[in-house]
Amino acid sequence: MSFSRDLDAYSAWRRQQAQRLGVLAEALAARDLLDSGLRERLERLQRRLQTDKVMVAFVAEFSRGKSELINAVFFAGYGRRIMPASAGRTTMCPTELGYDADLPPCLRLLPIETRLQPQSLLEWRSAPERWQRIDLDVDDPEQLARALETVAEVVRVPVEQARALGFWFDEAPQDNPLPGPDGLVEVPRWRHALINLAHPLLKQGLVVLDTPGLNAIGAEPELTVGLLPLAQAVVFVLAADAGVSKSDLAIWREHLAPAAEGVDARLVVLNKIDVLWDGLSTPEAIEAQIERQRAGTAQVLGLDPSQVIAVSAQKGLLAKVRGDEALLADSRLPALEQALTESVLQRRREWLGGQVDAALSSLVAEVEQRWRWRDREWQDQIEELQGLAGKNSAVIAQMRRRIEQEQRDFDAGGMRIQALRSVHLRLLRELFGLLGRQSVQAGVQALAAALRQPGVKLGIRGVYEEAFAQLHGTLAQAQEKAAEVQAMLQASFRSLNAEYGFALQLPGALNLAPFAAELRDIEQSHLQYLGLTNVLRLVRAEYGERLAKAVVGRLQAVFDAALAEVESWNKAAAAQLDAQLRERRRHFARRLEAVHRIEAAAGSLDERLAELREQREQAARDVQALRQLLGDETAPPVPVVPVADDDRR
Repeated sequence: MSFSRDLDAYSAWRRQQAQRLGVLAEALAARDLLDSGLRERLERLQRRLQTDKVMVAFVAEFSRGKSELINAVFFAGYGRRIMPASAGRTTMCPTELGYDADLPPCLRLLPIETRLQPQSLLEWRSAPERWQRIDLDVDDPEQLARALETVAEVVRVPVEQARALGFWFDEAPQDNPLPGPDGLVEVPRWRHALINLAHPLLKQGLVVLDTPGLNAIGAEPELTVGLLPLAQAVVFVLAADAGVSKSDLAIWREHLAPAAEGVDARLVVLNKIDVLWDGLSTPEAIEAQIERQRAGTAQVLGLDPSQVIAVSAQKGLLAKVRGDEALLADSRLPALEQALTESVLQRRREWLGGQVDAALSSLVAEVEQRWRWRDREWQDQIEELQGLAGKNSAVIAQMRRRIEQEQRDFDAGGMRIQALRSVHLRLLRELFGLLGRQSVQAGVQALAAALRQPGVKLGIRGVYEEAFAQLHGTLAQAQEKAAEVQAMLQASFRSLNAEYGFALQLPGALNLAPFAAELRDIEQSHLQYLGLTNVLRLVRAEYGERLAKAVVGRLQAVFDAALAEVESWNKAAAAQLDAQLRERRRHFARRLEAVHRIEAAAGSLDERLAELREQREQAARDVQALRQLLGDETAPPVPVVPVADDDRR
């Protein structure tokens, strides 16, 4: 199967899971079991399923056939090249292809001059007026291709401007572009490009990131600090006839090897194997040469040979356009698509499916415990009413007064519950303060200031380590405070369960360890930006400014996610208490209503008992239906303990 069909299947699975959660929410609401906490958890899970993105990043030096590979894997259905892939340099600026339903099909281009200003790429995304927009006609492949050729545009600027933009280094003249007779040098015209297309793959959540060359990657720290870590797969493209060049190795060591530790897959593509096809070599000799190249590349990059895939993107695209199955097999493109499926889509589905299963397992346990609590109250009320059989009006009135007194006592206990809430909220405010934006800003203030200083940054590594040590300490304090919140709620729930017969339970553990692990990954993966290989760029204050913004932005995202996790956990716990308080008040109302009806002879005792038994049995059927809705059809039936009419007579 092609990657396109596999992505279709993955998207269909996501839609099916989201619909399943929607049906479950409706079923719970119809049974009065959907409190605000459960609703938010289901909606949050639905949003994750509906908005899940699969980002595949392609990285290469110039002239490795990267854009042609993107055309072959994703866009062969247009019957021609969409991304510019002619000889020489094509994609000159980092380019993202995705789909936003709120925008028309368009290409947006950010001028290169914005590098001279302090705003980050994330901030520029919120300033659409600074981007040049070209509308795209998705029904006209010719117009589409012509429009996308603009990503390859260059401008000629003086050396001074090239230096300010990050494309000229006096200390490394061998890496500088060659000046023309007029003394001007070529630099990319655009800093970043965003392509919005209603392509079937992009509409299903695929995002393709096309990054050009060592200079473009190194000059934009937000690529390696912000975007590449978000990719589920990083595809590093090399030329099969050249192997790993010096600049290829620099990209890998400085940017991909550290930055890609957290991604689902790192694949290396040896492209252009068709140059090895010649009439003077036997197929066996060609195959042996390709395998030697694969093994040598894997050894140089420190990878397993299975992660190095040899293909011909040009022949693969041609084969797909012509429908030539034999040529497609020779291009080996299906092997790359299969590797992307296995390393990206299957792992993503397993991860997302695990999230859904864990959430539903917790939800089912909570619903069943709530049902058992309701069932116990129904049984108590049945036994209570059975005890009235044959009793005179004085006994019935006495029971009514006893229920009313129980209700008053319960309402009086609300002051105690309110006191527990006050303690809980105080602890939560302290926890929110540790995870808030001010806390993060305080942790990285010295690091950001040091990075923004011009000149050689002596001691910057020590400042970096100190900043992360402070952030690790803050997150450790937050985990301690989270444990304190859990212990406090656990004790409170235990007390309320014992005193009022509630069925309160904590919604799982409030664990911040995953965020601490992510913080460690960020620290390790970005440490190379403070080393000798990056010293020339660090000298420049504007580069340090961009690096500081990129690192701080990613750190803030980690703490924001931790804060959202705490808020969600807390709402789930609080909603349980609110739901059971409401349920207990309804229970008192139902008991009093039954006694009043018996006193007024508005309904017989037997009729009311029959109503309660039917409600109880219907609830048991509802729980069983919910189990089956969640796929647990093998679960044993929910027991309903019978209460004989004469048990209490």
